[in-house]
Amino acid sequence: MFAARVRTLARFAALLLVLLVAVGLGSELRVRVRLSDGLVTEEVLEADSDRDSISLEFKQGDGTLITFVADFKQEVKIFRALILGELERGQNQYQALCFVSRLNRNEIIPSESMARLRQKNPQAIRVAEERRGLEQMAMTAAVNLSRAWQLSSHVRNVCSEAHEAIYTREADVKYWLEKGVDVSVFEALPQTTEVSSFQACHSTKDLWQPCLCTYSLRLEWYPCLLKYCRSRDAGGKGSTYKCGIKSCSKGYHFTYYVPQKQLCLWDEET
Repeated sequence: MFAARVRTLARFAALLLVLLVAVGLGSELRVRVRLSDGLVTEEVLEADSDRDSISLEFKQGDGTLITFVADFKQEVKIFRALILGELERGQNQYQALCFVSRLNRNEIIPSESMARLRQKNPQAIRVAEERRGLEQMAMTAAVNLSRAWQLSSHVRNVCSEAHEAIYTREADVKYWLEKGVDVSVFEALPQTTEVSSFQACHSTKDLWQPCLCTYSLRLEWYPCLLKYCRSRDAGGKGSTYKCGIKSCSKGYHFTYYVPQKQLCLWDEET
C-alpha cells in the first residue's frame, strides 16, 4: 500500500505542496507569494493542533502587517491590520484595526492538515489557483476587548493593540448571542443607533468629523481545500488519501464607523 502511494505521489510532482503522513514535524510554513501589486512577500503560516487554530501573517507592499487567525474550536476568524501611521499628520507610529466574524466551514483547511504541510520548492513564488470573489462586510458593532474571550481566546492576543478598534457584524452578533455570549461583549456603533447618516470618510473634508471608513485587504495565498489522490493495493482494491492542497486568494472590504476622519486617512479621494 505504501509503495503504491509513493509511486502515485511521484506522478504528482507538479504539486507545489504535499501533505506528509508523519505527525509532529513542526507547524510553521514560510511561503513566498506574489501580491496583487506585483511585489513578492513572505507569508508565515502556523497551525496549532492542540488549540485547533491556524494563523497567517504577511507584510504588504506599503508596510502594513496583516494577520489572519482561524479558530476552528470557536468558529471565529480574526483579521488584524497594523497600518503605518502618517507622523507628519499627527498619527501614531502605527494604527491597529481588528475585524472579528464567524468562521464558516470549508473556508480554509483544518489545523491538523495545515500542520503537515511542507514545500517541495521553498524558493518558488506562489500564485493562488483560485481567486475567490471580494466579500463586502459592514461592521456595525464594536467588540469589548476585556470580554472578547467569550468569542475566542485569540481575540485578546491578536487585537490588544486595537482595543478601541475591534469590529464585527450585526448578523454575527445575533448568532453569538443565541449561542449564549453575553450582550456586554458588544456595543452598537452610531450608524445603527442614530437617525442622522454619516458621510464616507473619503468625501469628508474635516479631519475631526465622524464618518464611515472603508478598509480592504486580500489574503493572496492560503490553503483552502484538500486534494485527494487514488491508489490501489496489490489486490486491486482502490482507496483515496490526502495528497495535497488547493490554494485560494480572497479579498475583504470592511466598512465601519470612526469618530473622526483622522483615524481613516488612507480612505481619501485621489
